[in-house]
Amino acid sequence: MTILISADELATALDSDHPPVLLDVRWQLGGPPGHESYLEGHIPGAVYVDLDTELAGHGEPTGGRHPLPTLEALQTAARRWGIHEGDTVIAYDAVGDTAAARAWWLLRWAGIGDVRLLDGALGAWTEAGHPLATDDVVPTPGSVSLTPGHLTVLPFEQVAAYDGVLLDARAAERYRAEVEPVDPKAGHIPGATSAPTSDNLRPDGRFLPAEELRARFTALGVEADSPVATYCGSGVTAAHQIAALAIAGHDAALFPGSWSQWSNHDLPVATGEQT
Repeated sequence: MTILISADELATALDSDHPPVLLDVRWQLGGPPGHESYLEGHIPGAVYVDLDTELAGHGEPTGGRHPLPTLEALQTAARRWGIHEGDTVIAYDAVGDTAAARAWWLLRWAGIGDVRLLDGALGAWTEAGHPLATDDVVPTPGSVSLTPGHLTVLPFEQVAAYDGVLLDARAAERYRAEVEPVDPKAGHIPGATSAPTSDNLRPDGRFLPAEELRARFTALGVEADSPVATYCGSGVTAAHQIAALAIAGHDAALFPGSWSQWSNHDLPVATGEQT
């Protein structure tokens, strides 16, 4: 499985006879609005993807802040983005692909075989001297048909009894319950290990090399044959953790509801450094 593409490789691919579908997934918790940032400058040909409306469903708080969209809704969005059967899809954002990984995970889960992340995100593109565009791209609709279940999901009902390594991808201070900016309780799922997504990246926003990621996850208790799952606040940056695990050679499950779902139920909460 190829996870990443470099800025120069992407530039070459975009100039080819069959360019990839390019998705701009600009999103950050608390803003600024992603579409405004997209219009200020994006990779030429990139379609803006709204994470809140196209990469997530809607429901009660007990289902989490960003539940998975229905397959039908995701397929409608994917066709709006211009995806056809057999297309390569590249996703990026401006924050180390921590939001773009949600699109990567969803499309892989839905059966698209070649989905990649722009290593280093938008910053890598501009640092390489490639141009930006300011138009609002509306592609010709695609015809892709999606099927579910190609990546593993850890259902909410199975989290408490999960017997593998459970990684918490949020910032360490949220794991320890020192701060909680958005969810109703502070802390973490009992038994989970703190594994901040930010530690998957180099200072320039690119992923660590595979061998360094492998060492990182080994130190966190992930062995070659051990089951591993991950969660975050609402199932967004946890997808980035799954990409990092895949680069390191591990298949991992996503708990989509993540802390936003767990903390909206009457369930045990751990705090501090304790697992």
